[in-house]
Amino acid sequence: MPPTKAELEAARDATIPDVIGPGLDVLFCGINPGLYSAATGFHFARPGNRFWPALHLSGLVPRLLAPHEQGLLPSYGLGITNLVARATARAEELRPEEFREGGALLADLVRRAGPRVLAVCGVSAYRVAFGRPKAAIGPQDDVIGGAAVWVLPNPSGLNAHWRLEGIAAEMARLRPAPDGVQEETRLTAGGGNGATSRS
Repeated sequence: MPPTKAELEAARDATIPDVIGPGLDVLFCGINPGLYSAATGFHFARPGNRFWPALHLSGLVPRLLAPHEQGLLPSYGLGITNLVARATARAEELRPEEFREGGALLADLVRRAGPRVLAVCGVSAYRVAFGRPKAAIGPQDDVIGGAAVWVLPNPSGLNAHWRLEGIAAEMARLRPAPDGVQEETRLTAGGGNGATSRS
C-alpha cells in the first residue's frame, strides 16, 4: 500500500538509515529523501524514480531490485546514503548551507566506509555542497574521503533532461574493469538525448 497523504506529510524532516556494508565498490549518494521514501523507509522509493531500473540496466546488479530490497545492495558491493538527511517534498526546499554541511558529513562517512567510488546523484547538489560551480556529469577531479568521485544524473522522474537509458549508461561507467582499471562504458553516454526511449 502506498503511503497516505497524512503519512507523507508526517514524513517531512524524517531520515532514512544508510545502506552500507564492508568493502563497497560504489556508494551512491542521493540529494535527500523525498517524502515517499521517508514514509516507506526505502531509498529512491517513489514510483517514477529511475534509480532502481537504471541500476539494473547498468549491469551493476543482476536483476531489477525493488526499493524494499535495498538491503541486498552491499552483497553487490553497493551502498546508498544521502547528501542531506532530512526529507522534503522537493530538493529546492533545502538551504545551501545544508548542502555544504552535508558535504562535510559525507566526506567523514566515506572516510569510514571506504568505498572505491562515491557516486553523487545530482550535479546541482554536488556543485553547491563541494563548491564546484562548473562540475558536470561524469568523473570529477575531486577525491572525497579517499574515494574517487563521479557525478550521475538525478534519477528523479522530475529530471526530464535525462532518459532512463542515459542514466543507466552513466551508471555503467562505474563498473570496474577486470584488471582494476576504470572501465569506460560501451553504452552511449551524455545527456541521454541520443538514446531512444522504450515503449
